[in-house]
Amino acid sequence: MNHEGIVDSNGIELVHTLDEALAVVGFGKFQILVLAYAGLGAMAEAMEVMILSFIGPSVKSEWGLSSGQESLITTMVFAGMLIGAYSWGVLSDNYGRRIGLLSVGAVTSIFAILSSFSPNYISLVFFRMVAGIGLGGGPVYSAWFLEFVPVQNRGVWMVVFSTFWTFGTILEASLAWIIMPGLGWRWLLVLSSLPCWAALIFYFLTIESPRYLYINGKIIETHNILKKMAAMNQTELPPGILVSEQKAELDEEISPSENSQLLSSQKKVVSSPKPGFSSILALVSPSLVKTTLLLWVVYFGNSFSYYGVVLLTSELSSGQSKCGPVVLNSKKLTDSSLYRNVFVTSFAEIPGLVLSAILVDKVGRRISMVLMFSFGFVFLLPLMFHQPEMLTTSLLFGARMCIIGTYTVAGVYCPEIYPTSVRTTGVGIATAVGRIAGMICPLVAVELVSGCHQMAAILLFEFVIILSGISVFLFPVETKGRKLNDIVM
Repeated sequence: MNHEGIVDSNGIELVHTLDEALAVVGFGKFQILVLAYAGLGAMAEAMEVMILSFIGPSVKSEWGLSSGQESLITTMVFAGMLIGAYSWGVLSDNYGRRIGLLSVGAVTSIFAILSSFSPNYISLVFFRMVAGIGLGGGPVYSAWFLEFVPVQNRGVWMVVFSTFWTFGTILEASLAWIIMPGLGWRWLLVLSSLPCWAALIFYFLTIESPRYLYINGKIIETHNILKKMAAMNQTELPPGILVSEQKAELDEEISPSENSQLLSSQKKVVSSPKPGFSSILALVSPSLVKTTLLLWVVYFGNSFSYYGVVLLTSELSSGQSKCGPVVLNSKKLTDSSLYRNVFVTSFAEIPGLVLSAILVDKVGRRISMVLMFSFGFVFLLPLMFHQPEMLTTSLLFGARMCIIGTYTVAGVYCPEIYPTSVRTTGVGIATAVGRIAGMICPLVAVELVSGCHQMAAILLFEFVIILSGISVFLFPVETKGRKLNDIVM
């Protein structure tokens, strides 16, 4: 790139930051294509997680497994996701987003399809666990997409990205409803892996994050990507040359000669992330430790509440509860009815996503989460006592709508608050904490409901929601309209 630059009428060299360049380039065709690929990855992840709801009972029946063996399949997938969340985050932060995308796509697709050919229980658990390691890389897709989006309306576009997860859950429920009764679990695994393979195939059309390139001093590559973005969006880059945020702020305080010297040494002041455990240490550094701990609480609370509401739907609705004042004589739901009910309840997430999109850029990330946590609390409160079936279903629908809303906004806030140098590591570990909640929830909350302790279960959910809401209140920074940081200060 030509570093001679352009000077204004006072002889001062014109410069612009990466955020200023992205703002001028705008959100256009280029970002739509990036969104399509990242959304495909999110949809594939959702389908592979959702499939656990359907294959367990079939495998248990076919191979004569115990309930513990059936549960172990899910547990090992979540264990793999815990490993993957950390591993892919560190890999992506230190070696590039595209390396992370390739690794995640390859591991997930290969072991997802291998699991459909499992000859026995042990091989199935192993293949699904390794596929889970791949699934743990979901945050790489969100961080990669975020770094192409200009600050204006960034929240709305991140919510739009989150809708791909919901589409994935609906698609998986639809596939199970169609495939499972006639073709069985192996064909469901095969067909569910197709989005993973599509993400791997189309990987070769992806491009590295300009923000990642820039913090690693690759200025020419960054500029070339920005030119491609501007050309595809039919816009133009701002005049002058690309500099860091810190140098742009210093420009007003230094002379033109000092400015030229500063620009010529640009690569030296850009801080690169360091491999190993330094990314973890950065997350608990004095400038980030409070945010990190609060985010872990919120991610734990979101996952615990989300999976709890999903599981409560099957426990409390459709006449399945055996603990009400009147014992119902209805038989166990048929498999077809189960798939249909999961399909229908998945639509509760759509109004939650719409609500998130409306609030996130109007009132901010923190207020949005507090409001939706509050409404979720209100929806769940009456369920401490047995309610008519229609009211129970309606309350659970409302609770799921609110919880997916807080989940979505947290997914916007978390990658925004972390610097580029540790972004995918930070989001990945927060997501891993959420996975722990997903593992604990069935063992604690749902067992309470099954044991006719419905009030205790709901009180537990309410406590977790209150704790999460308080944590949101304590977040030190609102990221609405805030430029992304690149390095840990």
